[in-house]
Amino acid sequence: MDTFKAIVVKENHDQVIYGLEDVNLDSLSDGEVLVKVAYSSINYKDMLAVQKNGGVIRNYPMIPGIDLSGTIVHTTDNRYTEGQKVIVTGFTMGMSHTGGFAEYARVSGDWIVPLPVNLSLKDAMIFGTAGFTAALSIIALEEKGMDLNKNPRILVTGSTGGVGSIALQILAKIGYKNITALVRKEHQKEVAKSLGATNVIFVNELGEQNKPLNKQNFDFVLDTVGGDIASVLISQISYGGSMSMCGNAGGIKLASTVLPFILRGINLLGIDSVNVPIEDRDYIWEKIANEWNISQTTLINEISLEKLPHTIEAIKNGQHLGRTIIKY
Repeated sequence: MDTFKAIVVKENHDQVIYGLEDVNLDSLSDGEVLVKVAYSSINYKDMLAVQKNGGVIRNYPMIPGIDLSGTIVHTTDNRYTEGQKVIVTGFTMGMSHTGGFAEYARVSGDWIVPLPVNLSLKDAMIFGTAGFTAALSIIALEEKGMDLNKNPRILVTGSTGGVGSIALQILAKIGYKNITALVRKEHQKEVAKSLGATNVIFVNELGEQNKPLNKQNFDFVLDTVGGDIASVLISQISYGGSMSMCGNAGGIKLASTVLPFILRGINLLGIDSVNVPIEDRDYIWEKIANEWNISQTTLINEISLEKLPHTIEAIKNGQHLGRTIIKY
């Protein structure tokens, strides 16, 4: 191919701008494997990538996009073959290495997960980094004692966003029966219930933030937002319970005392989806492709690359529901 379409982020004087451009292979970062991208997905991190001081991209110009699925068209890595279908998420893709918001991507062979048998390229991006992160969060909580047979009280924050909406569905599919969704707006209530929540509460119903210990309302919390919401929930986790943390849409600061930790023995579990060792990823993607596969019921919006700026603005303004994928 001579040229192909890509979203390119640039620094112009003191501004960060982005848009659709014609680029060529010389515009791509180095790597052993060239992939013809079939689908990508849009995450909160991708929104940050196109903002000034977003903390994601530091060197310009850059093609953003932390996710992709597609077909290998050329490889010098003998672990892979031309025509093979693959998934790539995380590492430095879309940050310091050109990413998935382009018709072609060149990546390291060390970043590639072969597409599982029971997953299509489209399904892979319905999950994407959001689904991968939701799966990591659930695995971490179950390792700390979240057990179907004990009917634990589970709370999911950011429940209609990318990670939260998939987490709700997986938890319901597994068979958990006491899942509370935290929402901000009235219209999100029915959405959360349709995704598998058995209860819905609003942020303003969480109670006082400055109490070191509150009533033990939840056994496990899957937090996707951080900030004040995470801070107030720490004091409401029951004895021996845990909270996973994977996002910062609500802020990066965390206010707490030591009391929930030393009097109730609670655990905070940090979730990172970017640098998960490649040898651990196959197992997670196999769970997603099989017993945790909720791709057929997920709330999705499929767009073209040209429509991406509209979705980016919706995420920035807190108006985005579910998952948006880009079809190439």
